[in-house]
Amino acid sequence: MQPWCDEVAETPEQAVENADLTVVCCPVQTIHPLVSRIAKNFKSGGLVTDVGSAKGFIAHNCHASMPANVAFIGSHPMAGSERGGMANARADLYTRKTCFVTPLADSKSKAVESIIRFWEALGMNVATVSPETHDEIVAHISHLPHLIASVLCSSLSTRNQNWQGFAGNGLRDATRIASGNPELWKAIIEQNREEIIRAISGFEDDLRSLKSSIINHESLEILSTLKQGKTFRDSMFPPHDIIP
Repeated sequence: MQPWCDEVAETPEQAVENADLTVVCCPVQTIHPLVSRIAKNFKSGGLVTDVGSAKGFIAHNCHASMPANVAFIGSHPMAGSERGGMANARADLYTRKTCFVTPLADSKSKAVESIIRFWEALGMNVATVSPETHDEIVAHISHLPHLIASVLCSSLSTRNQNWQGFAGNGLRDATRIASGNPELWKAIIEQNREEIIRAISGFEDDLRSLKSSIINHESLEILSTLKQGKTFRDSMFPPHDIIP
């Protein structure tokens, strides 16, 4: 066994049968099918959560798949990076990061509190919201930024390839997340489709407004947008902070 692993099961069914808490960590499109398949094997009185990046479909359908004596409470730790696999594992991955916990209206408060304490024990700051609120938030702060970075890189790939040698830190920092796993992100986008469409529409409106200001030489409007962006960014990530 490795230091991070006490036991390996041959099947998911065997892995969960004696577990007080099961954390389902797999691509979002496979979470509900897996949970549904092994639902009868969960320990009576046990808790089940997940780490999926979209919550509406997963939270409602996994909750509905649970036996009467097993509780499913969705989770989404906002940690990690564009790099996957064991080679990029970090002991402090969750420290001081945010974790969404997304109970349903009829979730048992004791089960919710247990899931919250689990993530807090890993050093996370927990935000408890509905699955629908979670999906709206992450569509704007996670999914839309990823798509913007990906579209920018995709667009640049069709331009003069010699331009790559001129790129500096600005482009690198703005597009880092475009290196994320495309298959994983395709599934996330499909699961949070409606909220992502709304987020894209709002961003399109803002971009059109800025384009209009540039076309019409509206210097004050351009400056206002740049100042507003700087103020918000600096309040979210203070310049003296180093983001790992």
